[in-house]
Amino acid sequence: MNDQLGTLEHVQRVIIDLAIHFGPKVLVAIAIIIAGVYVGGWAGKAIDGGLRKFNLDPPVRQLLVRMVRVFVLILFAIMALQNLGVELLPLIAGLGVAGAGVALAMQGVLSNIVAGLTIIFSKPFRVGEYISIAGEEGQVESISIFTTVLSHADLSLVVIPNRKIVGEILHNYGNIRQLDILLGVAYDTDLDRALIVVDEVLQGNPHVLKDPLPAISISSLASSSICISVKPWVSVSDYAVARGEIFKAIIETFRSNNIVVPFPQHEVRMLPD
Repeated sequence: MNDQLGTLEHVQRVIIDLAIHFGPKVLVAIAIIIAGVYVGGWAGKAIDGGLRKFNLDPPVRQLLVRMVRVFVLILFAIMALQNLGVELLPLIAGLGVAGAGVALAMQGVLSNIVAGLTIIFSKPFRVGEYISIAGEEGQVESISIFTTVLSHADLSLVVIPNRKIVGEILHNYGNIRQLDILLGVAYDTDLDRALIVVDEVLQGNPHVLKDPLPAISISSLASSSICISVKPWVSVSDYAVARGEIFKAIIETFRSNNIVVPFPQHEVRMLPD
């Protein structure tokens, strides 16, 4: 019984000695870390306010702000470790060895980071533009270090890892797209009148942009009709709506102007034996 009491008293003395010796240092280290978090947040806000004057893209600005915050936090963490008496050189060497192992195990993640930095700084596309890449297409909603998010007209989202984007063929439509509408009119149609009617329809549609000008031309001679190519420009968000409206308006205007849109047909002649 006396041995157990002696052991407990010894443990208590050790705990008290450790608390007296290391307690203040631990409290100071915690205070340093807390101060680092606040200073990092303040520095990040200050840097963000300064960078806004340079009209940088949001992904670039966010990346630089995060780098500043992390850098400040690392500095305060080093100060906290020094306050605790931790030898930094062996710790840095150990972190280097561990980092090499982690890098091998996270090649995919690291390649996404490198690709994300490449996209952010080379700017092959920006948020709000419509792109086609890696078999997918949509409007760019966000660009981060790891992924790029596209939105579809059906309100779905496509999340593409950045490593699937860099090195691929990219089609960047920007903020506008060109509709490609093909119409057929009968061979006896007054083509000048038909082209004027199409142009009037386009001018009356609120979704069609005035600049660039739409392209209207005779594209080909089909078996039963003369094909008119209509290529107006619209905003990306109006692409699907404008297509349906223009088709409907042209057909109705053709009917009111007695312009015939022929059905596909073939003429078959029976030759006598």
